[in-house]
Amino acid sequence: MKKLIFKKLLYDCLTFFLISLISCSVVILVFQAVNFLDVVMEDGRNFTVYIQYTLLNLPKIINKIIPFALLFSFTYVLAKYELNNELMIFWNFGINKIQLINFFVKFSIILTIIQIIFSVFLVPKSLNLSRSIMKNSNIDFFESFIKPKRFNDTIKGLTIYAEDKDDNGLLKNIYIKKDNEKNSFQITYAKSGKFIGLDKNKILELRDGRTISKVENKISNFSFTKSDLSLSKLDTNLIKSSKIQETSTISHFGCLNKLYNLKVAFLNKYEIELNCSKRLLGNIFKELYKRLIIPFYIPVLIMISMLLIIKNKEIINYSRYRILIFFIGFITIIFSETSLKFIETSMTANLKIILFPIIFFIILYFPLFYKLKKGHNK
Repeated sequence: MKKLIFKKLLYDCLTFFLISLISCSVVILVFQAVNFLDVVMEDGRNFTVYIQYTLLNLPKIINKIIPFALLFSFTYVLAKYELNNELMIFWNFGINKIQLINFFVKFSIILTIIQIIFSVFLVPKSLNLSRSIMKNSNIDFFESFIKPKRFNDTIKGLTIYAEDKDDNGLLKNIYIKKDNEKNSFQITYAKSGKFIGLDKNKILELRDGRTISKVENKISNFSFTKSDLSLSKLDTNLIKSSKIQETSTISHFGCLNKLYNLKVAFLNKYEIELNCSKRLLGNIFKELYKRLIIPFYIPVLIMISMLLIIKNKEIINYSRYRILIFFIGFITIIFSETSLKFIETSMTANLKIILFPIIFFIILYFPLFYKLKKGHNK
């Protein structure tokens, strides 16, 4: 019977947790999708790329929402059980408060592992994949963003200006500046031009113009009747090198291994995706803290929720007590995120911040355990 009671409580908590997690994630995803629409479409990508790019940001959103959904669902369900006298069933069947707390502590360890999997593997992988999709996708309707008498620099290293554009898409009096390598550039003038081809074969066909090129210190120019500018292999200004949150966790440890000369053999087997330098140390430590330490605040949030069972609804202002517990949990989540600013480049200096969720859990668990053991266990 005890197992059935525990299953019922766990089922209610998980159901409300998943409902909160999914609904909040969808709402945030919709808001972000609006922003992504501007970024992706202005970058000349098609709708399929936009959908893929948006959905691949979902793991990041879920990972951020997990602590809030957990706190809200567990405080709500436990308070509901107390108000409906359902916790009395636990006590009447011989389940004490310590057993209930230990049950949820074990469950919180599972949730911690799940969030670590999200933080360490799924989130960086999905973010890296979203950038790769943007980088490898062709510019499908770039021509629609060329406006008369306006400079367009959507394509990286390429500036295009057209004095006029007719209804058929024909550009007139075109100026194109293409930056190549350092101290090298190419300027092209053309009387007319038009985008032709589809998908990966899209080109800008130029007519009756002149090209002036500078390579190192040599300048050359030539006239042409027809010249094609391929757009298929050009990146846009949105495409840059991978950000630190998009690189694999093993790359971060690889950087630390290299910079601190730790000589950890197995890390040498993996390719380092970062340009390792001492100026990146602070960011690397912060990213590893987000991925490996912040998930350990989940048991802390569970323990804060468990404070609801040490009081019953007969006490004065029980509703205020519930709000207070939720507020303490909310502040804890905010602290876990803002504690990033205290991360330094020294491993020893970061130790106190790394140990904080463990210390916080001990401060909550053992005094509560002792109090219940002394005779307040039911």
